[in-house]
Amino acid sequence: MSVNVKPLADRVLIEAAPAEEKTAFGIIIPDTAKEKPQKGTVVAVGPGKKDEPMSVKVGDAVLYGKYSGTELTVDGKEYLIMRESDIYAIV
Repeated sequence: MSVNVKPLADRVLIEAAPAEEKTAFGIIIPDTAKEKPQKGTVVAVGPGKKDEPMSVKVGDAVLYGKYSGTELTVDGKEYLIMRESDIYAIV
């Protein structure tokens, strides 16, 4: 999962998990009703702020807010770039 993007400061590049295709009962969800995923995998991490080292690392599965980050397309793949403070938890 090598990407040619190096985030600055406390920013993190995340590859979002795919949206759910079916419900627990087997009902297929149409594209118009799918919710934006709130889980993803860290692909690249910035160096952190001057006095605060980064607590996430490449490969971590994380949870983030529904409207967090900025969508970014690199080499045809969709990513989100956000501040480390927008990440709620490491799973």
